[in-house]
Amino acid sequence: MNIQRNWVTPITAGAFLLSAVTGVLIFFHIDSGANKFVHEWLSWVLLGGALLHTTANFSGLKVHLQTSRGKALIGVFVAALALSFTPLGGGKSEPPFVAPVRALGESNLTTLAQVAQVTPEQLRDRLGKAGVHVNSDQQTLAELVGPDVRHQMNVLGRVFKPVQ
Repeated sequence: MNIQRNWVTPITAGAFLLSAVTGVLIFFHIDSGANKFVHEWLSWVLLGGALLHTTANFSGLKVHLQTSRGKALIGVFVAALALSFTPLGGGKSEPPFVAPVRALGESNLTTLAQVAQVTPEQLRDRLGKAGVHVNSDQQTLAELVGPDVRHQMNVLGRVFKPVQ
């Protein structure tokens, strides 16, 4: 297979840079816009580039894997991968903003209107524009849109910043 390194190496390096930067932003919960989408989908470019780069440099890789250092380093990463499937106590950790969003989602609409500094009528109107049908001000956002926190956040975003 004739893989041209002058294409594979820059593609791999660029995809790594993109994946590294978006990954750090996501890790620290400061991602915005399309960062998560780009990270998840363009990481496939990194994977493809890495596979092609490995293929183009396979003879060099074989030399590294014949040393104890090469075997040990690969072994460390294989072990880390295996351990990454081990469940940690306490379940999945959540970003710190999830607890306040849940609290808002579990508050009745009268309370939510107060927090949003609007009247209950204005809140019902904003929810209606967001596609949420309200029967009573005693309902909660979680009852209206379901338990998915992402969906609740999207609706809350429209409640606190009304659609024009």
